[in-house]
Amino acid sequence: MILTDGTISLRALEPEDVDILFGWENDTDVWDDGATIAPFSRALLADYVANYEPDIFKARQLRFMIVKAEGEESIGTIDLYDFDPRNRRCGVGILIAAPYRRCGYAAAGLRLLINYCSRHLGIHQLYCVAGVDNVASRQTFLSTGFKIAGKLRSWIRSGQSYRDAFIMQLLLQ
Repeated sequence: MILTDGTISLRALEPEDVDILFGWENDTDVWDDGATIAPFSRALLADYVANYEPDIFKARQLRFMIVKAEGEESIGTIDLYDFDPRNRRCGVGILIAAPYRRCGYAAAGLRLLINYCSRHLGIHQLYCVAGVDNVASRQTFLSTGFKIAGKLRSWIRSGQSYRDAFIMQLLLQ
């Protein structure tokens, strides 16, 4: 199976994921590194999961839960977003729950996602944007073959100030 490496697996969203997504999506500590600016309700997340479109060509996005292979405990999510079917590229975002950070799960999930994108979606290019101060994120993407393509000045707003970010790319085909 392509979506597992024996340690973790990537799987589709399930209704029972709503509560854990509620906690992760409403964790203001990670909002600066993503695009969230307001809390999500359980009802909204339940509707999202119930009506989730797993066809990236229709929805222009795809979300997987990252689960530990042993016990199938959900430890994070990995997303493809802003899919551009003409140019065969999309962004990648990863969230790992705090107790599981710095354990290699993000890189493992990213390797599985890269393989899936290459073999099944025919994606030519993946990219991510990581704050220059987000060393763990940068190292994760670099360890899986991404290269820094440039620096985006004042790209991420944090409170009343702005931070620079790196744009990183991985060419698959």
